[in-house]
Amino acid sequence: MYAESTAVVGPLATFSEPHSYDLCEFHAERLTVPRGWEVVRHEIDIEDAGPTGDDLLALADAVREAARPEPPRNPADDGSGTRRGHLRVLPDLS
Repeated sequence: MYAESTAVVGPLATFSEPHSYDLCEFHAERLTVPRGWEVVRHEIDIEDAGPTGDDLLALADAVREAARPEPPRNPADDGSGTRRGHLRVLPDLS
């Protein structure tokens, strides 16, 4: 939260976000900020830090998705990455 002059330190991020960095415990504890900034620390309960049911379901879904066979090839695809089909790009004549 650069505009608010605030640095937030908490659990590892679950998604990529600009201006967000994952720090190891050593560096997270020793984080310093510019003068006038505020540090907000979100402590986590070590006993409750394990994966949740939602985490495990998301992992299972990701594994299932990765294990799916590839769809059959389209006969109109010549393997060059360009599709040869009934659609064509026409120049704008106006």
